[in-house]
Amino acid sequence: MILSTSDIDIQHKAAKTAFAYLLISLFCALFGAVYEMYSHGVYSFYMIYAFAFPLAGGTLPFSAFSLLRNPKYPGAVSKSLYHSGIAAVTVGSILRGILDIYGTTNQLAGLYFYVGGILIIIGVVIYYLNLMFSN
Repeated sequence: MILSTSDIDIQHKAAKTAFAYLLISLFCALFGAVYEMYSHGVYSFYMIYAFAFPLAGGTLPFSAFSLLRNPKYPGAVSKSLYHSGIAAVTVGSILRGILDIYGTTNQLAGLYFYVGGILIIIGVVIYYLNLMFSN
């Protein structure tokens, strides 16, 4: 089976996106490590595992897109909603980690997880609706 030029372009785009998410994951891990180093022995699981959201939500799915034979790359709307959701969950995790280390709480910090989850779900639903109705 021969791949068309557009399939190769889609695979290249997906690989670039996966690499960008990998860099974001590494930055979050480094940021968490440095922040924990200066936190006087106080740590937060939200800060430690903030890197997991862009890794599991960005690097892994877009790596899978780059390995598929005939990928259907997400449209601009679904991709933007999905990226925004991953960003909101990641920032929410870092913010919650900072608040935990500081020793305070904020009820609005949990809102990042709800809004991010909703954005991710809407992005995925729009992607699958486009898949169903594009044929």
